[in-house]
Amino acid sequence: MNAFWAYFWPPFGAGLAVGIIAGDFAFRRGARTLSLAIGVLATLALAALWHGPAGAADRFSAEVERGIRQTIVYWEIPQVSGQLHHGPLTRRAILSGSADDFQRSQLAQYVSEVPGVSSATWSARAVGVPLIVEGAGVALLGFLFGLFGAYLRDIRRRYNAQWNW
Repeated sequence: MNAFWAYFWPPFGAGLAVGIIAGDFAFRRGARTLSLAIGVLATLALAALWHGPAGAADRFSAEVERGIRQTIVYWEIPQVSGQLHHGPLTRRAILSGSADDFQRSQLAQYVSEVPGVSSATWSARAVGVPLIVEGAGVALLGFLFGLFGAYLRDIRRRYNAQWNW
């Protein structure tokens, strides 16, 4: 399993579970808005806990930066170094060092193909979407899938309620 899936699957699964639970409460009780709001907040809190205190961002960063170093070593350009953009952590790789124009373009292309890297650039000014925002977005997507599953289960429950033989 690569760094990309190791980081994004747990928030998706947490959002899915919270979506099913919040959907069950929202579709069966009267406080639909409150149940959904609590579910969204719980999903975002779980994504933030996964990113920071659980250490997923550090593990993701270390694994992707190891892949970047392996790519640079494979192409035998030792005067170049690369790392993910930090502050806030993004999936954009920042390359630095001396290389000619051909090496710059090709190395940026090869580094952008490392699993977990969205793009590679030689400029530190270009900032991508923070990783915590991407993680929260994936968690909210899981929440929506969970709500859809809870809705389907509620439709089935209502349909089966008419059969009381």
